[in-house]
Amino acid sequence: MKFLVFLGTVRNSTPPRPARLGVRVSKASMACLNSQFPEHEFELIDALDYSLDTVFKPQFAYAKGKAPTELNVLAKKIEVADGFVMISPEYNHSMSPALANLLNHFGSSLFSYKPSAIVTYSAGQWGGMRAAVNMRTFLSELGCLSVSAMIHIPKAQDVFTEDGSVQEGEDQASWFGYFGRTFNQLEWWAQATNNHKAVVNPHTMVQDFKVTPEQRNAP
Repeated sequence: MKFLVFLGTVRNSTPPRPARLGVRVSKASMACLNSQFPEHEFELIDALDYSLDTVFKPQFAYAKGKAPTELNVLAKKIEVADGFVMISPEYNHSMSPALANLLNHFGSSLFSYKPSAIVTYSAGQWGGMRAAVNMRTFLSELGCLSVSAMIHIPKAQDVFTEDGSVQEGEDQASWFGYFGRTFNQLEWWAQATNNHKAVVNPHTMVQDFKVTPEQRNAP
């Protein structure tokens, strides 16, 4: 199976130094996923790699074939992915605006009927847990419901080095064991949804709306 790991931060400076603390978390997450599930494929999607227009226009709002190439490429990756890992810092008790903005560029049908896992972090003591609660609602609306276990990393700069390995004095096995509970749930649900989609096409069964949001309305 294939999973996309979204890193949802674009800040290049943050107290305390070093910058882009999320890079450390994403590298540690990727290392854990690759060691735990060598049979699957994991690709990092960094929000900083996408230069999105100031005026919001999602990929699906363009005429067919007219959307920016980078959006079309990412849309295809989301469509064929079997699950997602969403990594975010906490801003004002909410998820990263950069992550929300990137995900909002794609229709929920690309994410639907696939599981997601939430990873949050902070330079302080809370580990982004309040953002994680906010993310559950957001990911549910996209259709990629988050698994029950979540990962929170307080004082991430004291846990991981720049290459994603643990700082001296930290135990990698313990951290990977903590990560593993969430990632095991993600893998289980991805396998389960894959198996059932082979039997029942969820888009056909549910009859997703195709034209206007009013198709959701009660009579």
